[in-house]
Amino acid sequence: MMRAIYILPGLILAGALLLSSVFIVDEREKVLVLQFGEVKQVVDKPGLGFKIPFVQEVFRYDDRILGLPTQPLEVTPLDDRRLVVDAFARWRIVDLEAFRRAVGSGGVDAARSNLDKIINAEIREVLGGVNSQKVLSEDRTLLMNQIRDNSREKAAGLGVDVIDVRLTRTDLPEQNLEATFARMRAERDREAADEIGRGNEAAQRVRAAAERSKVEIVSQASKEAEVIRGEADAKRNAIYAEAFGKDPEFFAFTRSLTSYERALQAGNSSMVMQPDSEFFDYLRTEKAPVAAPAAPAQ
Repeated sequence: MMRAIYILPGLILAGALLLSSVFIVDEREKVLVLQFGEVKQVVDKPGLGFKIPFVQEVFRYDDRILGLPTQPLEVTPLDDRRLVVDAFARWRIVDLEAFRRAVGSGGVDAARSNLDKIINAEIREVLGGVNSQKVLSEDRTLLMNQIRDNSREKAAGLGVDVIDVRLTRTDLPEQNLEATFARMRAERDREAADEIGRGNEAAQRVRAAAERSKVEIVSQASKEAEVIRGEADAKRNAIYAEAFGKDPEFFAFTRSLTSYERALQAGNSSMVMQPDSEFFDYLRTEKAPVAAPAAPAQ
């Protein structure tokens, strides 16, 4: 009985020691076993691990690809046009011993802080060596790859691998936006004024050509009208002359009727003449006055 009393606590103590010496490694993590600050084991495969209880400590680190959004920073490219840039980096712990020596007990948070400084410095250096137009263009993959490669080289001492760096924003500083927009508006206004000026000049040329064509057409039409009118008058006079030659009395009668029609209209000026004037010959008699015979043709 007394032996059982001593054996039971021993078993409990042995079980506790056994449990404290066993640890489980998840597939998403890596583990360091330290003894008085010195690395004793590096476990990078999932499964069970063992350590000396109360002497050795287990430190777990994420084995997945981690993200790092950088803080916005201002950079000045070669053309002295300031830009606000931020980036997103992806990284992973590849050397646990070097990582532990570099960050100590700070772990992933300390590594993020150090990586942020490295990447920001590379962003300033790489983007500062090109023109802003190249930074703002869509084809800036070479710049991002250069930032990644330089950051990877400098971050190797931290025991991490920089997998990728992407520029997520490249904008003008807020205080420069209004000035840039004002300059863009001024350029567009100038272009619009140039287009309006060229349009007015072209319209003036078209109007001048149309006016010249109108004058030429009207002049030609007037010329043709005068020719036609002259020909008509000549033809009319010929008809009158032929009619007069055939029947002088009838010609005199029709000419008198035309004169009456023109002279005796409402609104005409008053006429004063003697009643026995030749003008009234056809109104005084029932017979037409006898006209002088036409002269014989020579």
